[in-house]
Formats: sequence, C-alpha cells, structure tokens
Amino acid sequence: MIQIAVLGYGTVGSGVVEVINTNHASINKKAGDEINIKYVLDLRDFPGDPIQEKIVHDYEVIINDPEIKIIVEVMGGTNPAYSFVKRALESGKSVCTSNKELVAKHGVELLAIAREKNINFLFEASCGGGIPIIRPLNSSLTADEIDEITGILNGTTNYILSKMASDGSEFEDVLKDAQEKGYAERNPAADVEGWDACRKIAILSSLAFGNHVDFEEIYTEGITKITAADIKYAKAWGASIKLLATSRKVGDGFYAMVSPVMINSNNPLYSVNDVFNAIFVHGNVLGDAMFYGSGAGKLPTASAVVGDVVDAAKHLDTNVMVGWSSKKLELMDVKNVENRFFVRMGGSYTENLPKVEEVFGQVDSKVLAEVNGEFAFITGKMTEAEYQEKAAKLDDIRGMIRVRF
Repeated sequence: MIQIAVLGYGTVGSGVVEVINTNHASINKKAGDEINIKYVLDLRDFPGDPIQEKIVHDYEVIINDPEIKIIVEVMGGTNPAYSFVKRALESGKSVCTSNKELVAKHGVELLAIAREKNINFLFEASCGGGIPIIRPLNSSLTADEIDEITGILNGTTNYILSKMASDGSEFEDVLKDAQEKGYAERNPAADVEGWDACRKIAILSSLAFGNHVDFEEIYTEGITKITAADIKYAKAWGASIKLLATSRKVGDGFYAMVSPVMINSNNPLYSVNDVFNAIFVHGNVLGDAMFYGSGAGKLPTASAVVGDVVDAAKHLDTNVMVGWSSKKLELMDVKNVENRFFVRMGGSYTENLPKVEEVFGQVDSKVLAEVNGEFAFITGKMTEAEYQEKAAKLDDIRGMIRVRF
C-alpha cells in the first residue's frame, strides 16, 4: 500500500479525493499497488464529510510520517506551498502539484532536489488543467526540436471573449456574468491581466526549449481593453480575438509574450471557445500538433493530478527526468518581434486613410456603420518597435490588437 497526503481540501483537493475514490480499482491497477489517502491537510474541519477522519491541521504530522511516500499539493499560491513542498522533497517524498505559481517561480530548484533525492516533482495539471501536455513535452516529443508553442491557456478569459463575441457585450458586463457563474474569481486580475497564462507559457517554454524561462521577463498584456467594437471589427474580417500565450524560436533567438491576438479560421485555435483551452505545438519533425480539452475545473484538473500520483507511485525510487535546465534562456526584446497590427482610429475614413497609408504603407481597411466616428485598418508585417514609431505619427488611435493572418 502506498500512503499519500493531500495538502488542501478546496476545489481541486476535494476533486483529487473524489477521483481516487471513484476510480480506485483502475487507479490501483495502473499504479501496481493500492493508493490510500492517509491525511488531508486543511485549516478547516468538515463535519459530516467522510474525509473528516483524515483531516489534520498540522503539516508536521504529515512530514514526520515515514509511511507517506507521495504528497499532493493543491493549496495554490507560493506561501506556505513552497516551504511545504521543498521540505517534502528534502524528506524523500515525491510531490504532485497543480500549482502553476509554485512551478513557474521555484520549478528549477524543486526539480533539482527531486533529482538529487531520486524521487519526483510532477506538475501535469499546472499548465492545462485536464489537458495532457507536460508529459508529451517531456517524453513523447523529445525527438523533436520544438520551435513554437502557442496556447489558449486560461479558461476564464476565453469564456469572456467568446461571450463578448456571441452576445456583442462589453468586457465589464461579461466579467460580471463569469463571476456569477463561478468562471472568474472575485478578484479576477490574475486571469484578465494575463498573469495566469504568463506563468503557464513560462513553464511550457522551459520544458520545450530545455532552459529556464523567467515568467517575470515575459511581455504580458491582458484583455481588459478589449471592447465590443473590437469584436465587431474582428467579425467583419472573419476573425476572432483570443488571449494567446506564445513562445517561439526566431533564428537563433527566442521570444515569449501574452496578449490578445486576432486570428481567422486558418488558425487551429480559432474554434476554441467557452472555457476550453488548447495548446498548439510545432516541431521540426512532427510538424503541427494540438492538445485540446478542459483547461480548468474540479475534476479535469484533479484527473491530471491523480495521473501524476500514479506515475509517482510507479517510480517511487526512480527520478523521471524532466528536461528543464537551471540555465536561463535569454529572451529577445519584444520590440524586435514581427506582427501585423489591427488599429482603430477616430475620424473620417476618406479623410484619414491617405495619411494612414502615408505612414504605414498599404493597409487592409474596414468601415463599420455600427461604430460611429471611426474606422479600422490592419497593417502589413512589421516589428513592434516599427509599429510604435509609426503610430506616434497619427492622432486619435483608439486601440491596437496584434494580428496573425
């Protein structure tokens, strides 16, 4: 019997318990041994819940129990999760986590401890919820040289943008709806400002490219400035707006960024709507591949965590190597990254288009009667720095979104 402990009995923690209880027989068969939850750490009590008999309030009970071989960390945040996980690994206990903040900030250090102790630090659920992506990057795709990962990595923002597109609503109205449905937190900043997607693309980039990508160095822009007018223009071009997290190899350099992007039906991520997530990977041998599924939610995320528990149980005294070096990957300045740009501009189309084309050259332009007093255009390809320099020559630019088509 393999004894495990679960740190946190919130949404994902209760899901982990539910998945193990529901699929107990098949999980044990795959693990090659019986997996038993001995402790659940939480500050609260749960009277009437069968889990109450396993609830402990003191981490010392868990860390000092030699029977505990695997610890599941689903508390979230970095404090006290980081100190708990580090102590667990130093004590020779494998750890499985869904905590992207922890992995993005301390992953290199925690993986090094796991290697040293010949145990495992696994985090499949940290980037795509229920979507399997860490294991494919770490094993199935190791023969490839990955040159791009682009993903819709946050279900909350994808729901908001999808709802804005279907209803013609403004951002603030849809955000309120998302909060009422439980898709968005009371404080939604981590999602809508792009920070959640930033941490996830940092983890995926570190695995894909082998060297450490610092999430704090990734250019990050959220969706709070997207308007119903932007959506109308996108539809006029046969496009949709998605919050994309991208890392890409360009020549000898690499860049990573998170921002809203306008894409059309030629892009495989175009039809990914609602709370679903998808991750597009391009390799020099594989070509294109896409991973799609529920990027969040109690049971999908818990399923990925329990998958790691099974993997850890099968490799109790063997480190499953993860290709994530402590050597830092230097990212190129995003000012040198090339894109096309969708630009909304106030004023008369007929009067202003000549000036626009004098500055930007030939553009693809649209006028919408529903959006009064303005027009929009899409530039040719240019660097971010070139765009900023040209845009500064025009008055009354009301918005800009990057374009990939």
